Amino acid sequence: MRDAAMDPAAVPQPTAPLLVVQHAARSLRIGDVVRIEDLGWQTPVIAAETVMDDLASASLASLPRGSALVLTGQRLVSLGVPAELTATYLLPLARSDTASGRIAMLIDPTAPIAQASEILSLAVPTERADAAAAVELCKLAGLLPAAILMPIENGASGGATTVPLDAVTAYRRLSASTLRPVSEAKVPLADAENVRIVSFRPADGGPEQLAILVGEPERHSAPLARLHSECFTGDFLGSLRCDCGDQLRGAIRRMAHEGGGVLLYLAQEGRGIGLANKLRAYMLQDSGLDTVDANHHLGFANDERDYWAAAAMLRQVGIGRVRLLTNNPAKIAQLERYGIEVSGRVPHIFAANAHNRGYLLTKAVRSGHMLAVDELQPPKTGTTGARLNVV
Repeated sequence: MRDAAMDPAAVPQPTAPLLVVQHAARSLRIGDVVRIEDLGWQTPVIAAETVMDDLASASLASLPRGSALVLTGQRLVSLGVPAELTATYLLPLARSDTASGRIAMLIDPTAPIAQASEILSLAVPTERADAAAAVELCKLAGLLPAAILMPIENGASGGATTVPLDAVTAYRRLSASTLRPVSEAKVPLADAENVRIVSFRPADGGPEQLAILVGEPERHSAPLARLHSECFTGDFLGSLRCDCGDQLRGAIRRMAHEGGGVLLYLAQEGRGIGLANKLRAYMLQDSGLDTVDANHHLGFANDERDYWAAAAMLRQVGIGRVRLLTNNPAKIAQLERYGIEVSGRVPHIFAANAHNRGYLLTKAVRSGHMLAVDELQPPKTGTTGARLNVV
């Protein structure tokens, strides 16, 4: 990279819309009220997860009449309630709901579902933009995607963080577009000694993202590239529940063998739901759900990730055309949509084990990943797991 790209003066200053969204997300995370503002009207919002314990739920008995619980279609469908997966739903709250801790039952993935599904059948779909923004703020805060909306107010009320609705809607894309390199160093690795790591930071001071440059990818017309979402359990602890660690190290080895490549290490733990929620999903998988249904049970989509940041980082390291190491067609489609040419896909497949075979099968069958379904079936007694092939 050119030295000018590392000039601190070239890094944009934090912008007000980004900062106010960050502040609103932090406020929700600690249980404070946030007001979502649009066209002069404000909707007071509380993150539902922060009122799940009995003491907090009891304190909500003073909620004003007209308050409602906002939930995702994924949460309702997971409990057997007919709903559109991508829609947002409102459930009016009665005093008895808050005083009895019923909110916890409606959003807590560990709670019995029989009674919850009966109550949730009263939820109605809504096109209210403030409801969708409230769910988005909860996601940005790393919380379950459920919120309590109080009656809309006219004008400023003071005493709470106020965030423009359009700032919430545009936050992810705007934050990704402000990523700039802030530091770079050579870091020899066990599988590739000629490596540089570039740290990128968004203007709002959010999570840093990394470009791991192996060899000299800039010299290749279409270098190998890997979009790798961080995975604490797989990358660092060696978890057998996924293939992330194998994919991370395998990508670096492959790039070193070819003399160049770039691996983007993206701050999108758990397919974008965060580590705490990923562990909740693991708990649900242990009870029999697959990865897709576990995410839905928490209220999330199958995959919450976006690769706008990846495209922005590639452009800044001087790469506009890649051969993508992936089995996920969504990564190809998003990179191309965001202006990076994908000249080819390179399969990135590793042997299954007894702990991740079901995970990989779900990737193939329900998420469209390019893996051979027949080779993901449990092996016969006395045999070892076969190496997967592309479809």
